[in-house]
Amino acid sequence: MSARLTGKTALITGGARGIGRAQAVRFAEEGANVIVVDRCAPVAHSTTPGSSSADLAETVRQVQALGRRIITFEADVRDQDALNSAVTEGTAEFGRLDILCATAGISSAGPAVELNEDTWQTMLDVNLTGVWKTCKAAIPHMLGSGRGGSIVLISSIAGLRGLVGVGHYVAAKTGVVGLMRALAQELAESGIRVNTVHPANTRTTMIQNEGTMRSFCPGTDHPTQEQFEAGTASMHLLPVPMLEPADIANACLFLASDEARYITGVTLPVDAGHCVK
Repeated sequence: MSARLTGKTALITGGARGIGRAQAVRFAEEGANVIVVDRCAPVAHSTTPGSSSADLAETVRQVQALGRRIITFEADVRDQDALNSAVTEGTAEFGRLDILCATAGISSAGPAVELNEDTWQTMLDVNLTGVWKTCKAAIPHMLGSGRGGSIVLISSIAGLRGLVGVGHYVAAKTGVVGLMRALAQELAESGIRVNTVHPANTRTTMIQNEGTMRSFCPGTDHPTQEQFEAGTASMHLLPVPMLEPADIANACLFLASDEARYITGVTLPVDAGHCVK
């Protein structure tokens, strides 16, 4: 075990499973204590199955098995008061806040002009406004310490290019890039770096669910795993059907660490070559 984050505290949203859990575990391996926020319930108008309290408990188990401390909160990133309370309590518990990973997100699909207003608005509320609200809750604590810090916002390949059938998702994830660039400008003098990470198809419940799998296999009501992975692999330059959550967590670890101390305002794809294919 190395110690790139020894003595630091990281706040991670969406940490009950998937990329968020991988971040929590990877950061703990590098010496960080973690504050994890997750809704632990389904979100209406989303194809992503809801996480659970049991999922969050498993994240706790894995972090504690590494000898690190963790505090968790079941809160929705759309709820500013709940976020404020969680971040304040978590920061008080550990005495500092150095790293923010805004990772919570949902998926759904449909042609842009055929989406109903609720589906459109829910996507923006969670995947864009929820990121902004998370930043609003966390940044005052990072500024108050005077130690600087690192903010990593999870966008998507959809934040770098258009994708068919997910216009609302593209809009939200592109908006995250704009927010990152504004924050990078606003926070640089305080030593807080802000970057985005852009995963391609990653093996999480966000895409590993029947609703999303069907969008990769048009005309197939119940696609097999083999059919689905053929569709995902076709999007990548490297011969891999899906990335693993740990691949994304490793990129976030680099940006969170002092190894990236002069990197800010960057869009970092972790995409198996998707964006250059």
